[in-house]
Amino acid sequence: MTYYTADLFMSLDGFGTGPVGYWGKEGPELSAERRRVFFEGQGETLVLGANTYRAMEGFAAEAADNPDFQALTARTKLVVSRTLKAPLSWPNSTLIAEDAVTAVTRLKQESPVPLRSHGSISMNRALLAAGLVDRLEILVFPVITGASGSDPILAGLPDIDLELVDSRLLDGRIQHLAYVPTVLPQPLGAAS
Repeated sequence: MTYYTADLFMSLDGFGTGPVGYWGKEGPELSAERRRVFFEGQGETLVLGANTYRAMEGFAAEAADNPDFQALTARTKLVVSRTLKAPLSWPNSTLIAEDAVTAVTRLKQESPVPLRSHGSISMNRALLAAGLVDRLEILVFPVITGASGSDPILAGLPDIDLELVDSRLLDGRIQHLAYVPTVLPQPLGAAS
């Protein structure tokens, strides 16, 4: 059985979307990390939800001559969605018309290579809650977006224990944190 990595990014107050990409904090180390992990990949199959697929497909079409988006277009992409219709127009994209928990449970048993998702907030929340995420990688940006942030990353999840397995500082300001998550059988402080 292969493993599944959820790759998310957020403001310090937990929002996944703001009015400016990467909250205006992109630097050379972050760009190199995103190129290596997301655009080019590391021998992993990319798993996307419908919203992230639509956004990335649009960016790739607009930046067709950009080497990063050419590499992303060339990657194998599995798109988990019950709203999109086959065939998908972005090359190397396969639609899996199932709910995320069912699809990823099966993919983890069948895939010969590791699976990795980028963004896809609601899909990854469902997978975290179901205990299907083997590694949670979060980029924490040094900004509080109480007035402009949207898409809370961790809202609505059960209590989850996190074992820190890696941490790095990118561009002197962005925290890269890698955890092994374990869904707790009951909320913290609940009587046993």
